[in-house]
Amino acid sequence: MTAASKPIKKKTRRTRSGTLPQWDLGDFYPGPSSPRIATDLGKARRRARSFRKRHEGRLAEMDGAAFGAAIAEFERIGEIVNRVMSYAQLLLAADVSSAEAAQFHQDMHEGVTAISSETLFFTLEINRLADDLLAEKMEHPDTARYAPWIRDLRVFRPHQLSDDLERLLHEKAVAGRAAWVRLFEESTADLRFSMGRRSLTLSEVLDLLSDADGVTRRRAAKSLGGALNDNVRLFALITNTLAKDKAIEDDWRQYARPVSERNLANQVEDGVVDALVQSVKESYGALGHRYYRLKARWFGAEQLDYWDRNAPLPEAADRRYEWAEARDLVLAAYGAFDPELADIARRFFDKPWIDAALRPGKDSGAFCHPTVPSVHPYILVNYHGRARDVATLAHELGHGIHQILAAPHGALMSETPLTLAETASVFGEMLTFQALLDGETEPRRRRILIAGKVEDMLNTVVRQIAFHDFECRVHDERREGELLAERLGEIWLDVQSESLGPAIRFDDDYRHYWAYIPHFLHTPFYVYAYAFGDCLVNSLYDVYRAGHADFAKKYRDMLRAGGTRRHKELLAPLDLNAENAAFWGRGLGVVSGFIDELEAM
Repeated sequence: MTAASKPIKKKTRRTRSGTLPQWDLGDFYPGPSSPRIATDLGKARRRARSFRKRHEGRLAEMDGAAFGAAIAEFERIGEIVNRVMSYAQLLLAADVSSAEAAQFHQDMHEGVTAISSETLFFTLEINRLADDLLAEKMEHPDTARYAPWIRDLRVFRPHQLSDDLERLLHEKAVAGRAAWVRLFEESTADLRFSMGRRSLTLSEVLDLLSDADGVTRRRAAKSLGGALNDNVRLFALITNTLAKDKAIEDDWRQYARPVSERNLANQVEDGVVDALVQSVKESYGALGHRYYRLKARWFGAEQLDYWDRNAPLPEAADRRYEWAEARDLVLAAYGAFDPELADIARRFFDKPWIDAALRPGKDSGAFCHPTVPSVHPYILVNYHGRARDVATLAHELGHGIHQILAAPHGALMSETPLTLAETASVFGEMLTFQALLDGETEPRRRRILIAGKVEDMLNTVVRQIAFHDFECRVHDERREGELLAERLGEIWLDVQSESLGPAIRFDDDYRHYWAYIPHFLHTPFYVYAYAFGDCLVNSLYDVYRAGHADFAKKYRDMLRAGGTRRHKELLAPLDLNAENAAFWGRGLGVVSGFIDELEAM
C-alpha cells in the first residue's frame, strides 16, 4: 500500500464538547526520527552549496532566462527547508512543554539556518542590481513570473546591510531572538494557575474569564494575575531584551520608526496605518466606552470589574456547542456564501488537519500554519465549546481557505501580508455570525448574539489598537533605558483605561496581563493587522450585503492573489480604497451600528 493510499488515522479526544480531533502530521514525515528528514536536509544542503558556487557574484551577467531559472531553484531549496521547519514548529506547538520537541525544533532551526545562510547572498545580490539591468532581465517570462516577489524584496533595499553583516545577523538569530522567544513559549506553557484543587493551563484559565459564574471569573482573573506577577521579572527581561535587540537592528538598518519594518513587510504605507490607528483611537468613546457603559447597566452597576469584560450577559445560558455542531454551523455559513469555499473548509474536517483537543503543554492560542504549498495548512485551536470557540474555528478555517487558494503561486508568492492575511479569517467569522443571527427571531437571543459579536469586534479592533499603542510606547521608551516591570504595568494600565473607558474597573492584579501576549515577542507590531483586517472586512461585508455584482467571485479572486497584488489593487474591483479615511469610518460604522441596535433593544 502506497503512502498516498493509506487510510487516514484520525486521533480524537473526548471532552464535554464532544470528541475533539488531533492532527496527524504524517503528511510531512512519519515521525521526528524519520530518516527522510536527514535525507531532505542533506539534499537541501548540497543544493544550497552548489547554488552558491554557481551563482554568487554572477547575477548581473545572467540573461533573463538564466535569472528566472535561478529564482525557481532558490524557491525549490526554500520549499525543502521550510517543509522541515514547518513540521518542527507544529510538533512543538502540540506540546511546548516537551523537552524532546523543543530539542528537535532547535536542532532543525539550527540546521535550516545553516542551509539558508548559503543562499542568503541571492536576495542581497538581487537588491544590488541596477533598476535598468533588472528591468531588462524581467522582459523574459521566466523572470517576469516572479515580478511580485522581486517588487516586495526590493522595498527593503534602503535598509540592507553588507553581506557579512546580514549573514552574521541571520546565523546569530538562533542564539538570539529565537532563543528568547523559545524561553517565553516554554515559560508560559509551564505556567499553572491554581483554582482550588485544580491546576489549570493558560488556555484553561483564560477560558474561565468568560464563565457564566462571576465568582469563577474573579478567581480565574486573580489566579492569572498572581502567576504573572510571580514571573514578571522574567517576562520583563524577555520584553526588554527583545525590544533592545530590535532597536539596535533598526538603527543599523536606518528605519525611521519601530513599526516601519513591519509596515514594509505588510506592503502598507505608514500613512495608511497611521490613519487606521488614529481613526480607531478617535472612536474609543463611541465604541468601547459606550458599549461597556451599556453592559455595566445590564449587570446593574455603573462599572464592571475587568474580569467581567467578556462575561456572558446575565440572561444568557452557558451555551456549549459540540464539536460536530460547530463544524456543521461553520460549513453551512461558508456554503451559503460560496459552495467552493465550503468544500475547501470541509477538507480540514474530513482529513486530520485540525488539532482542537485540550491538553497540558499544548500552545494556548489558535493559528492556521500555512506550512508549504506542497503539503497543506494545519489548524490549531483549543476548543472549549463556547460561541467564541466556534468563531475562532471559523476564523482559522478562513486562513486555511485563503492559504489553499493562494498555494498555486508557489512558496515565494503564496504568502499574504499580515494586513490582508486576516481578511478571509475575519470574513469567515462574520459569515458564521450572520448565519446565526439571521436564523434567530427571539429578541433576547438576538441581543445575546449581537452583544457577543460586538465584544469580539471590540477585542479585534479597539483592544488590538490598544495593544499596538502599548508596543509603540514600550519600544520608544526602551530606547532611553530598560523598563522596570512596574513601568510596563503602568503603560499597560494607561492604554487599557484609555481604550476601554471608565466603565471598566481595574486593580493591581491586572497590571501584568501584558506578559502573556505572544505577538509582542513573536512578531513585533503584528497586532494592528487584526484591526486592519476587521475594518476591511466590515467594509467588504457592507458591500456584499448591498448586493455588489459578482461579489463572491471577486472575493475568491482576492484570496487567490496571495502575495502577488497590493491592497489597493485587490480592493479596487469592489470600489474600496484603504487610503481613503472614509474607508476606515465605514468599517468602524458597522461596529457602531450594532451598538446602536443594542441600545435600542
